[in-house]
Amino acid sequence: MDPAEQRIFALTGVAGYIAPRHLRAISDTGHRLVAAVDPHDSVGILDSYFHDVAYFREFERFDRHLERMRRDPTRASVEYVSICAPNYLHDAHIRFALRIGAHAICEKPLVLNPWNAEALLELEAESRRRVYNVLQLRYHPVVRELRASLAGGRPNRKHDVRLTYITSRGKWYLYSWKGDAERAGGLATNIGIHFFDMLGWIFGPVERNEVHLAEPRRTAGYLELERARVRWFLSIAAEDLPAPCSRDGQRTFREIAVDGQDIEFSGGFADLHTDVYRDILAGGGYGIADAMPSIRLCHDIRSAAPARGTADTEHPLLQKS
Repeated sequence: MDPAEQRIFALTGVAGYIAPRHLRAISDTGHRLVAAVDPHDSVGILDSYFHDVAYFREFERFDRHLERMRRDPTRASVEYVSICAPNYLHDAHIRFALRIGAHAICEKPLVLNPWNAEALLELEAESRRRVYNVLQLRYHPVVRELRASLAGGRPNRKHDVRLTYITSRGKWYLYSWKGDAERAGGLATNIGIHFFDMLGWIFGPVERNEVHLAEPRRTAGYLELERARVRWFLSIAAEDLPAPCSRDGQRTFREIAVDGQDIEFSGGFADLHTDVYRDILAGGGYGIADAMPSIRLCHDIRSAAPARGTADTEHPLLQKS
């Protein structure tokens, strides 16, 4: 790509789990990363994609560096800030991006609470910059095909949906920020929000929400959407994995069944972040309003008191246990 056409990026949370997907997306789309920040200095992954990144351990020095770039007429300023930091920092890092005149591309969850998102809508309008959320499942070919295939059906039909997501994590998970509901938003937010966004995108808004189980390592419930009845189960406990997964050494199990038919979408995830970036840079992308329904739902799940469901509303794995 012609250097004159390259967009200038900065990134927060570069030592985190999800950062490599953003680094790859910036590189694959032909653009430049000029600065990154993370208090943890295991950031050698940068060398796999870029070789001239200014790295900072302290956010204050990162802030000062980007502000100096913005005020220097001889240098190009940062146009996009990619946010891969822990969930509870997303709100502050988005505000920072808007303050320096950059667009924000933020991992899920965009923020933890609906009122935080509402405040960002005002700041977005004032800054004339955009806040984008990485809703990558909306780009998955199988998910898009499912949405298209159901769009022509009877408008009042309620589909029966079963969502199961088990991604085993060790003891470290509960001792890290991910296990702290105040900082991560709880299990439904931290590992489930992209599935809830996908379901809302396909089947419409929430009409009823029940929580049947809320434990640190697993949670389950029932949703009635405009066009679906959803029984869902999320877990980070390895013992919840189906026996074939355990025998084959697989650590993750994803399943969505619609009207009794399994939708296979375990593959095809590798390039979704790059697809998200391409869409944003071409003038598309999903913003605050798109993210709001799943933010509100995860907040409501986090706030709900668990209660037993019925045979028709409880997930099969919950009934077994």
